[in-house]
Amino acid sequence: MAESQAPAAGAAAEPRHGMRIFLIWLVLSLAADLVIWFTWYPHLPPGDFSDQAHGQQFDIAVMALIAAPVILLVFIYFGYALVVWRARPGDDSDGAPIHGHAGVQVAWILTTSAIVLGAFGFGTYYLITPAGAGGGEGPAPIWKLAGTQTASWTPGTNDILQVQVIGQEWQFTYRYPQFGGMESTTLRLPKGMAVEFHVTSLDVIHSFWAYNLGVKADANPGVDNVAYVTPSQLGGFEVRCNELCGIWHGAMYNSGRVMTPAAFDTWATGVQAEEQGDGLIAAMPAYALTYDPTVIPQLGRDLVKIAGITGANGYYYSGPQAGTPGPPVSP
Repeated sequence: MAESQAPAAGAAAEPRHGMRIFLIWLVLSLAADLVIWFTWYPHLPPGDFSDQAHGQQFDIAVMALIAAPVILLVFIYFGYALVVWRARPGDDSDGAPIHGHAGVQVAWILTTSAIVLGAFGFGTYYLITPAGAGGGEGPAPIWKLAGTQTASWTPGTNDILQVQVIGQEWQFTYRYPQFGGMESTTLRLPKGMAVEFHVTSLDVIHSFWAYNLGVKADANPGVDNVAYVTPSQLGGFEVRCNELCGIWHGAMYNSGRVMTPAAFDTWATGVQAEEQGDGLIAAMPAYALTYDPTVIPQLGRDLVKIAGITGANGYYYSGPQAGTPGPPVSP
């Protein structure tokens, strides 16, 4: 009897596979998260050109920090199983029967619930607190950016600057109601000042996408779509249409620039004076959050005929300018 029990007593104990997997996962997860935070995070898009862009960059980094350990756990478990628990050559026996494990089940439910609820709370907080719910959420955001009730913008203050983004085939133009309703084909913004975009369209659906600013809002005809941003760096950026809007959609982009508040004020008042002197502001429809698309094109044609103006008047493309080829009007 003692002799028959000797081999069993001398057999090697089964390794603690769970602890092995956990230690491998812990080391690799720490390494991956350190690489993400210190190496990848500073270079993540869309960068830190504005508070919104930096917030999105931070959000992506946090999601990556959460996702990396989860992904590593899946791959480590599969790799460990393939190496340790694979069937050996000549072993045709059945595997051990699998039974439920209450501890594993409870741990799985608690861990996944914590991840999902944590992501929900994180996303809700950053939707409401840093930017309000005005990231292109429609004409009446539930939560507004602090200070959006300010009626005017003054250099050197933290007042809100309102900018209307008008999409039309195939150009974005920008109206500044606090500067007489003047309109520009380039988007200029003051550094450090909160901006309230009012995004609309004169014809089809466009999408205002200032990638470096971290702003994207659909431009729908007859709709005022609100989005907020506070530029934090000086320099240029691009604006593109991110919604297929016709044959020249791919060419629907223009430039923008973040300036010092003093330089912005000089530029804006200069354009306002120029357009008032040319009679353009008086000829344009009064500033409104939306415009009648059946009226604006006719007004644009009249301005082109009378003054030779082919841009920034609510009817951007009237055909080729004098001596300059240009895209045709969409039929």
